Amino acid sequence: QFWKIMTFAGPALGIWLFSPLMSLIDTAVIGNCSTLELAALGPATVLCDHVSYLFMFLSVATSNLIATSLARNDLEEAAQHLSRLLLISLSLGIGMLVLMEFYATPLLQGFLKSQNSFLVSPAATYVKIRALSWPAMLVGMVAQSAILGMKDSWSPLKVLAIAGAINAVGDILLCSSLGFGIAGAAWATSFAQYVAVVLMLKSLVHKGYNIFLVCLPSRKDLKQLLKIVVPVLTTTVFEVVFYTLCTYLASTLGPLNLAAHQVMIGIQNLCYVWGEPLAQTAQTFMPALLDGSSRDLNQARVLLQILLIIGATVGLVAGFSAISIPWLVPQVFTKDVVIIEKMRRISLPVLCTLVVTPPMLALEGTLLAGRDLKFLGFAMVCCYSGGIMVTLVS
Repeated sequence: QFWKIMTFAGPALGIWLFSPLMSLIDTAVIGNCSTLELAALGPATVLCDHVSYLFMFLSVATSNLIATSLARNDLEEAAQHLSRLLLISLSLGIGMLVLMEFYATPLLQGFLKSQNSFLVSPAATYVKIRALSWPAMLVGMVAQSAILGMKDSWSPLKVLAIAGAINAVGDILLCSSLGFGIAGAAWATSFAQYVAVVLMLKSLVHKGYNIFLVCLPSRKDLKQLLKIVVPVLTTTVFEVVFYTLCTYLASTLGPLNLAAHQVMIGIQNLCYVWGEPLAQTAQTFMPALLDGSSRDLNQARVLLQILLIIGATVGLVAGFSAISIPWLVPQVFTKDVVIIEKMRRISLPVLCTLVVTPPMLALEGTLLAGRDLKFLGFAMVCCYSGGIMVTLVS
């Protein structure tokens, strides 16, 4: 079991690193070009990366439904689930594209107080360019989760390695060499996401799935989907509200604090996902042990124990890796000594957060695999509600 976990979770780690790594590359390149644009990137990523996290229910639902169908050897049902979720993700992506193109500026004006109004223009430029990639982002999320649900973590990793290289080269070329700044970073990220979704869909075709199959969801399908979506969406709403509130409060403390916050939240997000492969492993392998043709609760317990041991180890490595950056190599992101000092001041809470995250994600993935969604939703809402209250009080 340990070998099966490592051969699946190892490549899956690279997959989960993709999105925060792309954001961190944007942060590093922009931070070395302009402190003003680095500060503007904070609220801009709220409307791009934080809001996109609200749609994680698509990823969870896809992985869960397809893994469960395949555990029952029902290939036709898996294909139908994939078709419905691709259609839903495309529709939501187009809707978000339109929403962000028309309302990015008003939303940023409401988010940033009058003393930071000079950040609205560069932030809006970034958001509107990134908005063009919303359909690719959400369709790619479903395609990637479907492939992972088929116990294949190598194909998405290869795709994202190509997209990541394109994004990194694009950032350096457009931002640093050609001087497009924050707009260049947005164009590079958007183009990379379209490359990624095309390659993901091509991988599904190679596996025998018809990506152009239109399968409209019935009332029964929607009911089944909502049982998964509602608790997961409730959890992510509270999580997004919490992190958005953190960024908003940082914006009220001036551009230097906001810039330091943007760098540290990027580092934290990059290391946070080190535990996501454990959640994905649980969602992929647990359904067969809990509800499949080879049901074995003892093996499920052993699998969970292994995931928790790996999680504890990964948490320590992730935590100390994250806090080493502001102390050893802060110049990667900024040369401003004031920003560097502010980054170092919050090393301890970042360490504490990252140490406990991987074991927590292993447990979260197990609850998702067992579809114990009411308890998961209740627990996470309580956690983030407490976090919001502590943040407001402090």
